Amino acid sequence: MHRLPARYLVMIDADGARTALLFTEHRKPAGEFDASSEEVSVMIKGLRPERTAASAEWDQALAGSSRSDRLAAEVFTLDV
Repeated sequence: MHRLPARYLVMIDADGARTALLFTEHRKPAGEFDASSEEVSVMIKGLRPERTAASAEWDQALAGSSRSDRLAAEVFTLDV
């Protein structure tokens, strides 16, 4: 089965650690790892984050995160 590519990378605090969450275009989970990893810096190089993780479009995808964590989160739209 073909997996959809990651379209968004959300950097958010989770359990006291900065976490990078990958989501497809439809905001379905596509991966999760430590935000300090080298892969994250490569993926977001040259991209500007948005502070949109608290908007309604992210409600279902980030339902397990607190409102304050979502407000502080950075959302990157990846070039795919």
